[in-house]
Amino acid sequence: MLDSTNQSCTLPDIAAEEKAKVGGQLQWVGMSDMEMPLRLNADVNLQDTIAQVRAEVSLDDAESRGIHMSRLYLACDEVFSQQAVDFRVLNSLTDHFIQTHLGLSENALIEVDSQALLRRKALVSEYAGWRAYPIKLSVVNCQKTGISKYLSFQVTYSSTCPCSAALARQLIQENFSSQFSEQSLNMKAILDWLGSEQGIHATPHSQRSSAVVKIKLPETQVSVPIEQMIDVVENTLKTAVQAAVKRADEQAFALRNGNNLMFCEDAARRIKQALSTQNLVQQFHLRVTHHESLHPHDATAEAYSE
Repeated sequence: MLDSTNQSCTLPDIAAEEKAKVGGQLQWVGMSDMEMPLRLNADVNLQDTIAQVRAEVSLDDAESRGIHMSRLYLACDEVFSQQAVDFRVLNSLTDHFIQTHLGLSENALIEVDSQALLRRKALVSEYAGWRAYPIKLSVVNCQKTGISKYLSFQVTYSSTCPCSAALARQLIQENFSSQFSEQSLNMKAILDWLGSEQGIHATPHSQRSSAVVKIKLPETQVSVPIEQMIDVVENTLKTAVQAAVKRADEQAFALRNGNNLMFCEDAARRIKQALSTQNLVQQFHLRVTHHESLHPHDATAEAYSE
């Protein structure tokens, strides 16, 4: 019987020893959803968290049966377990993937999916609360095109429909006209009426909405500009959802919604214009989704850098 604690034989390596039965190059081969600890080197202090990592290389040797999967995992395990991650670290990882697959692969990529937990201040009060933003870091290392670095993130905001707001205003006007005549106009009576449910008896519909943004960063970028880019989008939209609030914050939020009526097209154009002015942004792709409260379906808009 073979003693598993003292094996004298060489274990078979089918991927290395056998040729592919059907040859051909493959763009990407590797592993995805690897669970790793994550400490980010970003433009803001972040809580340590968990990441799902994708690590892949091209299979350029058309006859090779496969790549060395374990080398990808072990390289990621060593890096993510021992140091903070930024774009320089991810770039080095892709170099390592290629070096450990010489003769097999000329290109490599790595993607890191996680969430950035940011402390966000309330609009008016002294309150603050935590907001979790889905993020993805990507580095693509290609022999022909060089290094490409990407940051993707999602912002959640409120959108109030301009059409619904106009229809509500018309109903309020009609209600006012039926309640008051020129002879009965009285400031106190009008103020009391405006403050009652009978006065403002129609309201526009709002919905929770999301913007998913992917930006290409300069090749020289090292740290992860999470807070900077999230601030650009939230300050542009002005109606980002809130964490901890008092009534004064809720009132300020209602005012912001009223001053920023948005179709999905409006939101997409605002973000597009804002991203176009950012020096860090080389290219971008964005998609906004308004999760309708009027309809059972969503309203969407998408835009690319020009």
